[in-house]
Amino acid sequence: MQFEQQTLPNGLTIIAEVNPSAASMATGFFVRTGSRDESPTLPISGVSHFLEHMMFKGTDRRSPFDINREFDEMGAAYNAFTSEENTVYFGAVLPEFQDRVLDLLSDMMRPALREDDFQTEKKVILEEIALYQDRPQFRLFEKLMARHFGEHPLSHSVLGTPESIRALKRDDMLDYFNRRYSPGNVTLVAAGNLDWDALVAKASSACGHWKDYSVSRDTPENSGTRQSGSVVDSKLLRQHIGEMSAGPGAQDERRYAAYMLAMILGDFVGSRLFYALIEPAIAEEASCSYEPMDGTGIFMTFISADPDRASQAVKIARDEYDKFMADGPTDQEMTASANKIASAATLKGELPMGRLTALGFDWVYRQEYKPMSDHIEQIFAVTSEQVHELTKQFDLNATTTLTLGPNE
Repeated sequence: MQFEQQTLPNGLTIIAEVNPSAASMATGFFVRTGSRDESPTLPISGVSHFLEHMMFKGTDRRSPFDINREFDEMGAAYNAFTSEENTVYFGAVLPEFQDRVLDLLSDMMRPALREDDFQTEKKVILEEIALYQDRPQFRLFEKLMARHFGEHPLSHSVLGTPESIRALKRDDMLDYFNRRYSPGNVTLVAAGNLDWDALVAKASSACGHWKDYSVSRDTPENSGTRQSGSVVDSKLLRQHIGEMSAGPGAQDERRYAAYMLAMILGDFVGSRLFYALIEPAIAEEASCSYEPMDGTGIFMTFISADPDRASQAVKIARDEYDKFMADGPTDQEMTASANKIASAATLKGELPMGRLTALGFDWVYRQEYKPMSDHIEQIFAVTSEQVHELTKQFDLNATTTLTLGPNE
C-alpha cells in the first residue's frame, strides 16, 4: 500500500492509502468540528449534529431524493456521524464509481439549507433526541460528560436539547457552517483500490473554489470535576452507574498504554471487571473504555446492576482498580489484551471502509500517516511497566460519578 498526500491552494488536504489489491474504495470528508466547537457566540446546543442531517437534504444541484437515489444507484454504503469533535461524511463503493461518489459527496458539502427542509428536519432531530432519552446508557453518558467536564467545551451535548433545537434558526446554522466548514478545517480521506491522480483532479475541480478562512479550536487539558451525583428515574428497573476519570489525549503517545489498560480492566469478556462482576452475576454489564480526545482524554467505567447490588458492584470495581494500581498487569493479561486489540484492528482494516476512519483520525489529530502494521507494532511494544506507570499518572478512582436508576 502507498500513502499519498496533497493540499489544494485553498487549504483542503487530501490523503489516501492506495491498495490496488482491494476490491472496493472508500472516501469521506472529515470536518474538524463538533459540539465542543459550538462556542458562546452561538449558544445553541446541537447545531453540529443538526447540520450533518441537513447535508443530506439537498444542494443547488440535487434534491434530497437525488442524493439518496445516486447513492443507491452506485450500491454505496454511505452515512455520516457527529461527535464532540468531528463530523464525518463517507461512502464506500466499487472502484469504478470513484469519480461519481466524490462528485456527490463534494456537492453535499455545500448544502442549500432551504428553510422548508430545515423545518422538516427539525422534527426528525426532536424525534431522535426523544429516542435516545429512552436509552439509559446514552442518558447517563451525556449527563456524565457534562458533569465531568464542567465549563470545558467537551461538556456540550452532541444532540442538544428539545429547547435548543426548537430555538435554532436556519440563519444560526448558516453562520455556524460559514465559521467551521472552511476547506482548511476539512480533510478529504480515501482508502482502497483508487486512482490517486483522478482523485486529486476531481477534488480540485469540485472543491477548489471553496473559500478558505481561519478556523481555531481551544484544547485545554481537563482532569475532571470529580463530583458525584444521581438522577432518579423510578421507571427504570436497573441501576446504571458511570464513573469517568482523566486519561491521555489523542496526541499523547501514552494512548497505546491506555488502550491496553482499558482492555485489561474492562473488556466485555475476559477482563478483570468481567470476572469480578459479570461471571459471579453481581452485575449484568460492566466495562471500562478509553477515549482519546483533542488535548485530553477519559477513562469511563459503566456498570448496570440490580438496584440492591449497585453499591456492592461499585465497591468491587473500585477494589479491582486499587489492586491494579498497586500491582499492575500480569504478563498473561498483557499478551491477551495486545492480541485482542491487534485482531480487532486487523479485522476492521481488511476493508477500505474500516481503514478510512483510522486513516482520517490519524491525520486530523496528529497530521501523520501510520500503516495499520505500525499501530499494531506499537501496541505489542507497550510494556507492563508502562501500563502500571500510567495508573500513577491517571488515578482510575479519582472519578466523576453519576448514577441513573430508581435509587439515589
